[in-house]
Amino acid sequence: MEMKLIQKTNDSIRIVADLNISLANAIRRSVNEIPILAIDEVDIYKNDSALYDEIIAHRLGLVVLKNQKIKGSAKIEMKMKAKCKGDQTKVVAGMLGDLVVHPETLIVLIDEGKEIELVARAAVGKGIDHAKYSPGVIFYKHLPKIKISGGGEKQTELAEIYPEIFEMFGNKLKVRDATAGDIDMEDILNYPGIEIDFDNNLVIDIESWGQINSAEVFTEACKALKANLSKVLKAIK
Repeated sequence: MEMKLIQKTNDSIRIVADLNISLANAIRRSVNEIPILAIDEVDIYKNDSALYDEIIAHRLGLVVLKNQKIKGSAKIEMKMKAKCKGDQTKVVAGMLGDLVVHPETLIVLIDEGKEIELVARAAVGKGIDHAKYSPGVIFYKHLPKIKISGGGEKQTELAEIYPEIFEMFGNKLKVRDATAGDIDMEDILNYPGIEIDFDNNLVIDIESWGQINSAEVFTEACKALKANLSKVLKAIK
């Protein structure tokens, strides 16, 4: 399998790969089979805010935590205690401790003299059971093979409609980046000299919410798929 890296950050990766679409879809679905840490239980001892306890607990469940490998049903305990001493105080996720990936995530606002006190417990789970355990997403599309011939070089309007894909080289239309953006195939039929075809190459985007980096989202999804396939093979032997 041939693979080419197009762009990479901690939060996202884009690759072009000669990959069977069924396999790509299996890897995509396996993202939610990755064990991920998230808040699973909340004990609220004091809540003077305008939000119900259930809403506070729901918001805490969606807080992104740095993934940790813990044994079995073990849990990690985090405490939060805040009291407003001015007109209004923001209660943010970072008050739970260093495990929080985005510490400025707003949980609730409390007014003067109001307090909130709670204990949250994080456990490992999978996205197939609850979205809070999802570490990110993988999506893909076929890579268009764009051919410009004859009068196609004069279809300068395409550089304005699809600036990420086409660009002008002097007074001629050229392909800038075939992996960027999406092309309306019916619209292209109105521009003679522009031909688009597809092969087995896929443009694959991997995005991370922050529990693990984008590269790990892909590799851990592959590991999860392999583990599930191993169970199937064992069962049919």
